[in-house]
Amino acid sequence: MPAPLPRLLLCLLLGLAGCDQSPRFTQAEPGEALSAGSATVFKFDHNAFSLPSANLAPSRRLDFSVGNSFFRNPWVIAPATTTARDGLGPLFNTNACQNCHIKDGRGHPPGPDALSAASMLVRLSIPKGSEHAAIIERLGVLAEPTYGGQLQDMANPGTAPEGKVRVSYSLHSVRFADGSALELRRPTLEISQLGYGPLHADTQFSARIAPPMIGLGLLEAIPETAILANADPDDSDGDGISGRANRVWDDALEQTVLGRFGWKAGQPTLNQQNAHAFAGDMGLTSSLVAADDCTPGQSDCRSANNGGEPEVSDSILASVLFYSRNLGVPARRDVYAPEVLAGKGLFHQADCQRCHTPQFTTASDAAEPELANQPIRPYSDLLLHDMGEGLADNRAEFLASGREWRTPPLWGIGLTEAVNGHTQFLHDGRARNLLEAILWHGGEAETSKQKVLRFSAKQRAALLAFLNSL
Repeated sequence: MPAPLPRLLLCLLLGLAGCDQSPRFTQAEPGEALSAGSATVFKFDHNAFSLPSANLAPSRRLDFSVGNSFFRNPWVIAPATTTARDGLGPLFNTNACQNCHIKDGRGHPPGPDALSAASMLVRLSIPKGSEHAAIIERLGVLAEPTYGGQLQDMANPGTAPEGKVRVSYSLHSVRFADGSALELRRPTLEISQLGYGPLHADTQFSARIAPPMIGLGLLEAIPETAILANADPDDSDGDGISGRANRVWDDALEQTVLGRFGWKAGQPTLNQQNAHAFAGDMGLTSSLVAADDCTPGQSDCRSANNGGEPEVSDSILASVLFYSRNLGVPARRDVYAPEVLAGKGLFHQADCQRCHTPQFTTASDAAEPELANQPIRPYSDLLLHDMGEGLADNRAEFLASGREWRTPPLWGIGLTEAVNGHTQFLHDGRARNLLEAILWHGGEAETSKQKVLRFSAKQRAALLAFLNSL
């Protein structure tokens, strides 16, 4: 009797739709539970995102605690007796980093009765022309002329806040192949009580919730060559996915480099990300961002007291950098569970891993020794992808178009509810759960979304079990 044809050849000859060559996972990979290598932490409650990396030496945990204090505790208005922590405002969104990155985790859109947008901010810009090339090279956007690059809804006494932000939603339904349906909510920004007159007629808005802080030092330690190896800007392999790098301005080096942080990979380093957050979110100057975001039309802002020059000393900036580099990533849960393994197979069957790259190894010359040579599993390629018109903010940032977003890391995503008490995802928090987040995918991810729409209820449950194990 002749030997049976190999399965792949049989599929090609017969064109069998059921001959799926997607990987099947029957057991966990070695070390798969250790999302951050030896830096992985084992805490799964509301403090899961707030621990130092497991391999951080006891002698260095004091430095972590010092950074934590400046991240967690409120800054105050100058002049004040608390000279190391004064200078807040005059325009700001919050008075402490922790207020946005709640328990070092994920922010959320404002509720209907919120007094401020709190852990969500709104970026502002206007369309750029060729004459703005020098500004765009350094800032990535052309700021709104009266309100600057970010709407600040709080202010010190004597200074008018820029405005108030609310979000309303319209609903629409998406149907799965099995007939079941899921309702998605589309946000509409509502900006009122403008303190300095009307916005520019062509103002572009982008709502952003604060992302989790875990594992940022490890992402910074991924070699640039490893990130660029996954880029395919011209889709040369024809798979419909054309991730590309953002190139952004490095304030310290004074040159254009790879961007890897922020919703559109608009910041190159953690130190610069922190400095711009101090400036934009709290009105605090540093050696990297030396001036408050006060435009010529905001005279009371420009004449207000400051907390020194700079208000955030290099020592404090370094402490916050150390803290943000060394926040540990929790271990995965249930990696051996059959449903989780089945969900992992479905994740690959839908080609989600083409953008949410499972694994990297950090560089040997990482900024901190604990971050070096770590096999990590962030489930992100840190590249820009066109996510379709549904998720578009229509606001470019450096090379990122109005439809492009950086692939967000998925590690820790299953602990969002435990840490933050909600499950609101995507850049503006519109998705109320992970399945809604998947169904907002379009553009390069449209094919993957269509595959998920064809999954059965049991398959969808397995996929979610896998994602919640991350």
